[in-house]
Amino acid sequence: MNTRTGLPSTSRSLPIALLRAREKVMGPFRAMLADVDVTEQQWRVLRVLHEGGPLDPTRIAEQACLLLPSLTRILQKLEEKGLIRRAADDQDRRKQVISITADGIDLIEANLERSIAIMDRLRAQLGARRFEELLDLLNALDRIDLDVP
Repeated sequence: MNTRTGLPSTSRSLPIALLRAREKVMGPFRAMLADVDVTEQQWRVLRVLHEGGPLDPTRIAEQACLLLPSLTRILQKLEEKGLIRRAADDQDRRKQVISITADGIDLIEANLERSIAIMDRLRAQLGARRFEELLDLLNALDRIDLDVP
């Protein structure tokens, strides 16, 4: 605890600890993604579509942890690269449905082994039990309502 400010030290600050952990985890992934000319955000969109099938932009934004205005630009780039396709919704022609293309699937699958190896290294260093506990805690944190009145 910082006696001058009353705040916890930065080594015990949850927001700072989360940022440090994110940077530690994302470093090897950034190197992998740089090799295939895809950004972190583009990769998240492709992963969401690969896992969940065709989705509307709002659902993609939610599941990929992106703001909708950012997603619009990301989808444009992914479409230019031929990794996704857009189509009008069958029920409501004003809405779009986004799906991953065969090239997008190929990109995911070509990097799957390397992605798994990165996670396996992290799991081995942290320990399988602690790794699973960390995921459980982070998912529990995501479900907490922290809206300040």
